[in-house]
Amino acid sequence: MNFRPRTQEEPEINLIPFIDVLLVILIFLVLTTTYSKFTEMQLTLPVADAAAQRDYPKEIVVTVAADGRYAVNKQPLEGRSVDLVAAALARSAAGQKDSVLIISADAMASHQSVITVMEAARRSGLAQITFATQSSATGRAEVR
Repeated sequence: MNFRPRTQEEPEINLIPFIDVLLVILIFLVLTTTYSKFTEMQLTLPVADAAAQRDYPKEIVVTVAADGRYAVNKQPLEGRSVDLVAAALARSAAGQKDSVLIISADAMASHQSVITVMEAARRSGLAQITFATQSSATGRAEVR
């Protein structure tokens, strides 16, 4: 009989398969990732040129000034909240089905001012929205 104690081998962690799997995952991530440099993005906004201005039979014109003031059908509004603009749009569109909202914003108006008008149009149920632009050649305001 052999009563000598057996020496047990220490369990060993083999790191090579683990490293292989990590390298495959790393290669997959590198190949599928898109790198975009948003800070270096330069935008060139389009110029609107049209032959003639379009006339809409049921139009509501919202004017946005450079400082953020609003006017609905040439009637100035006292505030700048979405609810106030929505109420004015609802009054202007009352009884008119399929009214077209024309947003005439100053070139220096903030983006938030235009978004406020669009949100007010959504709240008052106006689905057709267009923007008034100025032609680069003639200097006339046109509706797109």
